[in-house]
Amino acid sequence: MKTRMFVVPAALAVSALVLAGCAGTDAAATGDGTPSIVVTTTQLGDFTRELVGDDAEVTQLIQPNQSAHSFDPSAAQLLAIGNADVLVINGAGLEEWIDDAVSSSGFDGTLIDASEGIDLEGEHTHDDHAEGDDHAHEGEEHADEHATEGSDQGGEADDTTTEVKDAADDHDHEHASGDPHIWTDPHHAEHMVENVAHGLEEALPDLADTVKTNETAYLAKLESLDTWIHDNIETVPAAERLLVSNHDAFTYFVDAYDITFVGSVIPSFDDNAEPSAADIDALVAAIRETGAKAIFSEASLSPKAAETIASEAGITVYSGDDALYADSLGPEGSDGATYLSATEHNVRLLLESWGVTPTELPADLRE
Repeated sequence: MKTRMFVVPAALAVSALVLAGCAGTDAAATGDGTPSIVVTTTQLGDFTRELVGDDAEVTQLIQPNQSAHSFDPSAAQLLAIGNADVLVINGAGLEEWIDDAVSSSGFDGTLIDASEGIDLEGEHTHDDHAEGDDHAHEGEEHADEHATEGSDQGGEADDTTTEVKDAADDHDHEHASGDPHIWTDPHHAEHMVENVAHGLEEALPDLADTVKTNETAYLAKLESLDTWIHDNIETVPAAERLLVSNHDAFTYFVDAYDITFVGSVIPSFDDNAEPSAADIDALVAAIRETGAKAIFSEASLSPKAAETIASEAGITVYSGDDALYADSLGPEGSDGATYLSATEHNVRLLLESWGVTPTELPADLRE
């Protein structure tokens, strides 16, 4: 595994002083010597808590059913970042606000980019975007494409290093082209967990043994989940494995399990984008041409557009409790409260839409 960590020195001392007067319950400083870790997304919150257990304070910025794309950290959350020993980000361009947040908060701890070493796929080009992966969504073309900027990822990653950078020079790790929703493939989730685990072992050596033990156990569960998904999806004829989603968040999932991506309501990696009339017409035509039987809304998005398209195309819409978990996990007590349960939920609904009853989960996933 190859991981790169970034240690970013404080940039704006004045901002830190101002934010000190805005401290709230989100602040990461523990005051009792317990390591403080701030994570950006719900998925990373789940991964990190699995790794550290109760041995560190984990502050999660983005809350359940909240979009990562439109997120704007509060003053208290900026203070939490500034006080953190470790900041864990998805990377791959998901958190377009992260550079400003790091700079404004005065963060000077260890930054772990969970996307390091993962090849980005799917490209939404833009006239002013110079670079991008050569991969594209299979069978998917959109008239109005959205530029996604993120970390400079590729198939080659440097050996494990810790890089000390000036804040002004730290922006180049956040400019890449491709789908940032890397966790939707459980194998990528494994890689993310490995990256986070290794970064935490380096940054917080007192927790290394705990992290290693928990990493081994959690990776085994991710492997079981992947096997269960493959075993079930492979019972469906390839021609019938069709997905229509609310936005372009499942590139890696459909590639991992040989699913045909018919299209999405919002043809963009950013769930804040707006579909054009031509986009909607093209999606309805693709649904009718492929024979797709369902369209899936997402837990963090309004289902109205999906419902309208489903009505026009004459197919079923999955929304509400039956929506997919994409950008965000769900709240405690929901089917999407953890990465494992959210992924199981998504797969069960897909199988149902294809007329298949899933098999029982492996024992280690029922614990």
